[in-house]
Amino acid sequence: MDYATVIGLEVHAQLLTKSKMFCACSADYAGAPPNTQVCPICLGMPGVLPAINRKAVEYTVMTALALHCTISEYVKFDRKNYPYPDLMKGYQISQYDYPVGRNGNLTVEVNGSKKTVGISRVHLEEDVAKLFHRVTPWGESYSLIDVNRAGVPLMEIVSQPEISSPEEARQYLMKLRTILQYLGVSTGNMEEGSFRCDANISLRPKGSNKFLPKVEIKNMNSFKAVFQALEYEVQRQKQVLEQGGELTQETRGWVEEKGITVTQRTKEYAHDYRYFPEPDLPPIILDQAWIEEIKSQLPELPEVRRDRFISEYGLPIYDANLLTNSRAMADYFESCLDLIANSVDAPRLPQKAKEVSNWLLGEFSRLLNATNTKIPESKVTPRYLVDLLGLIEQGHLTGPVAKMVFEEMFHSGKLPSQIVSEKELTQVKDTKEIKRVINQVIADNAKAVSDFKSGKQPALTFLIGQVMRATKGRANPETVRELILTQLEGKQNA
Repeated sequence: MDYATVIGLEVHAQLLTKSKMFCACSADYAGAPPNTQVCPICLGMPGVLPAINRKAVEYTVMTALALHCTISEYVKFDRKNYPYPDLMKGYQISQYDYPVGRNGNLTVEVNGSKKTVGISRVHLEEDVAKLFHRVTPWGESYSLIDVNRAGVPLMEIVSQPEISSPEEARQYLMKLRTILQYLGVSTGNMEEGSFRCDANISLRPKGSNKFLPKVEIKNMNSFKAVFQALEYEVQRQKQVLEQGGELTQETRGWVEEKGITVTQRTKEYAHDYRYFPEPDLPPIILDQAWIEEIKSQLPELPEVRRDRFISEYGLPIYDANLLTNSRAMADYFESCLDLIANSVDAPRLPQKAKEVSNWLLGEFSRLLNATNTKIPESKVTPRYLVDLLGLIEQGHLTGPVAKMVFEEMFHSGKLPSQIVSEKELTQVKDTKEIKRVINQVIADNAKAVSDFKSGKQPALTFLIGQVMRATKGRANPETVRELILTQLEGKQNA
């Protein structure tokens, strides 16, 4: 029997508020000593009263609006009960039947084909504490608990079960994270745990509306891990069915090192959590005027910005997609174009935009990745890059030398003109000097000259390379090519 894959994603994103969801403790717990950013409220002490973080509600409304959700006028919090050791109160304050947003959508693109995935809800809750599992030298296991994370505002975005492949799931997550980063509501860092995903996956016999038991997969901390876990689970479930077995609704964990999922526990149902309204928090009435005010302040989102880059700057869709995947990169690109627009005619702006894009997606991205540097931390400001492009256009630098100058700028933070002056990197324009170098290269490479005369074109590339090396990349490659051809053809005719 042939099966269709059915996937739904539950994404938890920590919100970038200064304080926790229901108390005044700092939400910036990363790097803090264990159990130092805590108070009686987030420790779950008896008799304490929570208070709602207004900014967290605002960020959740922003996200729901960006995902085309209907915003609820009436919102309430509920107690979700389960007995895990990382839950300080024995219950989590979450939202059940009245979330902030409902019935949204997100459009993803896979292999040039677009698909709109429904979003059932966007709701707000609190994060739990963090467990650290240890083993003694004599083999006994135990766990330590750090409560710093408990109470950090956590937004949950739940998709409809409308994703039909692991690749669609990966694209959905990548686009969702980009939107959250554009909004400035979350760092979206999966490795640090501020953007986490649980995946529900089941199979459906093609031609049938009957869903087989679903499996929830946890412990995935990268887009690659989500893709691999879903790929594995599709094959595992098919194999179970083909061998005459039965699937059970359960929660499984992804084991990165082995590339497999393993059973963790039987899947809970909503009634297992014994939801009931949180008695210590009043319901929230979201004023329509406040919602409209938030809506008016939404930034330009990645898909809209991508389309504008294509129409306004004439960028290829490939470049526009990559540039707008990161708000920081898109902002950097436009800062460069704003500087350039003041000094070039409008018809030349698309050409300059493509040049800037090539540098950002090429050398800049390479160095950022190699040094694990974030764009705001880079020493190369938009002004520096624009100045470098000016030196190239004015004929002061060749392409290879410009790359060398850019790398020096990246590491030292020096102006491009300062680097060119200190290292004497200005382009060699004196043809007599270039001819002198060419004559020496020809004299030193008789075999390459002979190969060229016998019709072997790679020999010409070799000779050009030798001249460029001798001039330290300061000669214009096209000029070198023309002069070498003139010299060799002249000798050949003689």
